[in-house]
Amino acid sequence: MSRFAGCAAALVGLAAVARPAAGDGELCEVLDVELMAAQAAREPAFQFPLQMVGWLETASGTFVDTVFLTREVSTFGLGNRPGRFDFASGPKWPYGRRTTVFPVWAHRHGLEFPEVVFQDGDDNALSHAFNLSSMENHYCRPIRRDEGLWDSRTCASPSYTDKGKLGSGTSKYPPRRDLVRLEGDDASIEMYQTLNPFDGVTTATPAPNVLHQVSWPAPDGLPPGDYVLWVEVAREFDHNATYSVSAYPKPAVSYGEYGEAYRGQPSVVYKVPLSISATDTTATTMDYVGYGDPDGLDGNVRAPDSTITSDLPGSGALRLALVSDGGDMFRVRVKSHQEVDTVPPNAVGNLAVDDVTSGAAALTFIAPGDDGDVGRVRRYDVRFRILDDDPANAVTEANFDVSPQLPVDVAIADANTPTSLKLERLLPSTHYSIGIRAIDNCRNASPVAVVDFQTLERKVGQVDWCFIATAAYGSAMATDVERLRSFRDRVLRQTILGELAVSTYYTFSPVLASTIGESELLRASARGFLRPIVDRLRGKMR
Repeated sequence: MSRFAGCAAALVGLAAVARPAAGDGELCEVLDVELMAAQAAREPAFQFPLQMVGWLETASGTFVDTVFLTREVSTFGLGNRPGRFDFASGPKWPYGRRTTVFPVWAHRHGLEFPEVVFQDGDDNALSHAFNLSSMENHYCRPIRRDEGLWDSRTCASPSYTDKGKLGSGTSKYPPRRDLVRLEGDDASIEMYQTLNPFDGVTTATPAPNVLHQVSWPAPDGLPPGDYVLWVEVAREFDHNATYSVSAYPKPAVSYGEYGEAYRGQPSVVYKVPLSISATDTTATTMDYVGYGDPDGLDGNVRAPDSTITSDLPGSGALRLALVSDGGDMFRVRVKSHQEVDTVPPNAVGNLAVDDVTSGAAALTFIAPGDDGDVGRVRRYDVRFRILDDDPANAVTEANFDVSPQLPVDVAIADANTPTSLKLERLLPSTHYSIGIRAIDNCRNASPVAVVDFQTLERKVGQVDWCFIATAAYGSAMATDVERLRSFRDRVLRQTILGELAVSTYYTFSPVLASTIGESELLRASARGFLRPIVDRLRGKMR
């Protein structure tokens, strides 16, 4: 057995012990966690989302289990991406392993994963060869703050990134689990999903000023007694006088003008002592108890001090809002109660495709209940497979748990209520099989409902400012694109005829480039056309 296969088997086994399949009719102990992300006073145009993790420990400090984990870390591998940890950042930034996001949790959960590295082995590079990159279905390409995309919450289209490969080092964070291997990807990305055990506790990134609720069924056999719920909260660009851009600058690397220094105040930690017993209990906290290592090197909780902002909503100690509800004042509230639940939800009803574009699809269905067709479910688990015109590749009951997960936000409604969900960041011209399960409080799962559809071809439109070369090579920062750009600036623009050629290129090439970018055949042809020029430039630049 390979080292990676052995690691995967161990993690899958651990996940099975920590989160057993429910539906055995035994008593189910449930923790309901409630908190609210505060609206950040800074960055009014773009709110960098709050990242959160919660975990349970015994009163003596023994780690029990992860209770919830925001999907940027659990699904999209924020803590274990290729590239150095202090790379600059920006909206939907694709590179840099953010080992500082949850250092306390990372050093307490006891798991290790293979570290993801760039395929070319250069941890300092933002530029990657076209043959090592594939179309990106979540992150954007790196951008500059002066580009309109910074505040638009959308990505340039198309976007290509290096998904990396499993290296020889280790990480305390899981790799992303949302990928299907495409041309340009290393074979080891097929292991990413298997190595990641956190799909069962994934939660959406909380919207500011909206009460966020998570229900967690305790593992079978968890004894009654005293426990502690820990919550760690992080936010990029949360700068103050101590944790400033000058104190934690972005590194001096090629394409350093892209992105901004993101390393502001470290993660802050909340602690809620609670009891699990036969009676319902409620526990709350209003204050943070400390903060994590700014460099992510250890799991120690530093005591509160003046370096952490405590008077600005959304920043530092006030990343979680103070909530008043039912006579309680809290930043984190935990309710413990018991349920006996032997009936799983029904399958979602009348699952259908309502609308399809090149990168998204809208689905509709009739909501099931918590018990068959009564009540309301706790959440939905949505998985996908790419059919490739072979019905045998469809999502089924047998392969559902090993199929990639699609992160979605679905409004939870009473049974028999018409419900909709939107699948975004899909690949164009791709035949998808989608499976949906409903899950109740005690992890009883419904049968799988399945639907398939074909996304449309991408519409011709504007592309990035590198035009034909970018379309051909898949990235505005591909090394060969930079050679061509340098040739343009150093040679062509020094003569009248050269400047005329450049102006003509910029006038007519965007429409052509948008067409090239949609077809791998045309991209390959364009690379073939540019190759003699690039080879000549390579020789001159050695």
